[in-house]
Amino acid sequence: MIRNPRRVLALSCAALIAVAPFAAVTAATAATATGTVSTRGALVKAERTAQLSGGQVNDYLGKAGFPAVKDAKGVDVYSVTYRTVDVRGRSTTATGAVVLPRVAARDLRVVSYAHGTMATRKDAPSVETQTDGGYMSVYFATHGFAAVAPDYLGLGGGPGPHPYMHTATEASASLDLLKAARSLAGQKRVTLDRRILVTGFSQGGHAAMALGAALQKDKEFGVAAVAPVSGPFDVEDAELPAALNGGLDDRSATFYLAYWLTSMDRLHNLYDHPAQAFRAPYDKKVTKLFDGSRDFDTIVAGLPPTLEELLTPGYLKQLGKPSGALLKAIRENDTTCRDLRPGVPVRLFAASGDRDVAIANSESCLKDLRAEGVDTSLTDVGDVDHTGSVMRSMPRVLDWFQKEAATE
Repeated sequence: MIRNPRRVLALSCAALIAVAPFAAVTAATAATATGTVSTRGALVKAERTAQLSGGQVNDYLGKAGFPAVKDAKGVDVYSVTYRTVDVRGRSTTATGAVVLPRVAARDLRVVSYAHGTMATRKDAPSVETQTDGGYMSVYFATHGFAAVAPDYLGLGGGPGPHPYMHTATEASASLDLLKAARSLAGQKRVTLDRRILVTGFSQGGHAAMALGAALQKDKEFGVAAVAPVSGPFDVEDAELPAALNGGLDDRSATFYLAYWLTSMDRLHNLYDHPAQAFRAPYDKKVTKLFDGSRDFDTIVAGLPPTLEELLTPGYLKQLGKPSGALLKAIRENDTTCRDLRPGVPVRLFAASGDRDVAIANSESCLKDLRAEGVDTSLTDVGDVDHTGSVMRSMPRVLDWFQKEAATE
């Protein structure tokens, strides 16, 4: 059952499927912090928020639509605070979830899962169990992987606003969580393999590609494989044209363009005043709607149903032919499929029926990756919606990751 009766919007799984929260079946305990707090990736705080047996894992995942996992492993879920950098490269903190399987093995392969768009702090994986970050990290962990799920900057317990779709900090927050997870695992006498398996859904597909490129340059970790699902990789030539030309659900386009514009304005000064981009009365409330404190339903209720009602005619025209700061913001973050170098296999997954993130994004990514000489393919999982794309894709991602882990 979808918790929100409205259609799940463009890049989001923020209200995926309702189940009982972990808190109903577990008690929280604290882990000791380690590391120098000024160091990127230093573990500031870790709290165990859930302990699930294999049976409880299957109950939880089953209510989310997953089939029963044979020999499901129990898991321990931790909420982690760690050091990273903000959009200006200054020291800050971020939060995320780390899920460790209860297995005899002391050396674990790692899956990094990047969640879909969310505009509400409390929906982040370190806080909320009923989102894609919660489900997918437990899904991989019950199959024997250590799973990490970054909140990104400004979500969960991280300070400041979330820099939505900002490639550099999607990568840095994800990479630094891996380092914090390694410290936490060490406290549990577990070693994490440095060869990371990377996946993510929607905005998280974009973040997964960014992390893959960052891992190729990192001295502490490497990347074994990347499997993004339904990512908005090409805003300029795929997602934006689809939004403007009726290729996306109207409310999806309205929600995500409003979110993207308010986020990118903080970074690139897209307009001097919101009224230059947004029609009244939305010019006076759109920024507050995306301040991280409003829930999904409140944000949707505060926006009009179409872009024509949200944006001024002049700004709609500008979106059709971006230039200046707007074009710079787009192109600075449309790089994730051109930044990855050969040597890492990439398997793209998307759905032809997706009216939230156009499959043209993944087709563009496939073209860019092949131009760079990357071993890649694209699987169309069919005529399903955005949520359907991740539910159909993740079992295939898991199967591929298991095979990759077994052959290395």
